[in-house]
Amino acid sequence: MVSVRFVNGLLIDIDSEEQVQAIESALNDSKGRYTGVHTHLDRALAMLANRKDPDYRNSIKETISAVESIACIIANKPKAELGEALKEIEKKHALHGALKASFSSLYGYTSDASGIRHKLLDEPSLDQSDAKFMLVSCSAFVSYLIAKAEV
Repeated sequence: MVSVRFVNGLLIDIDSEEQVQAIESALNDSKGRYTGVHTHLDRALAMLANRKDPDYRNSIKETISAVESIACIIANKPKAELGEALKEIEKKHALHGALKASFSSLYGYTSDASGIRHKLLDEPSLDQSDAKFMLVSCSAFVSYLIAKAEV
């Protein structure tokens, strides 16, 4: 059952307190130290929470950009794409290959022909559930990567 909750001061339709915590933890973990990551997550949340004109496509784009940003920071490869940064993290921080592959696949999902991260070729059929899934999943992964880097 979906309920409305406050997440980082914004009213959003979200399923559980655990999802709220995942998003807020990533925002807190990235605040101050990883400004770009924090900005991407904050924008994604605002686009999803906009009741009058939600922007699911750009919310997803901002969310995966947060993952790419933190991965590049941790890998110390500022110009890398996500796959290259995750390979470096896999070597240095014992990132499991299947976990790396799953986020590489999510990145691929955002890069496909529906135009989530690129020019629109067709009108994307994205909805709130797509944007919410990406925000919660990627928020948890951002916090995970930050924790891995600090060990």
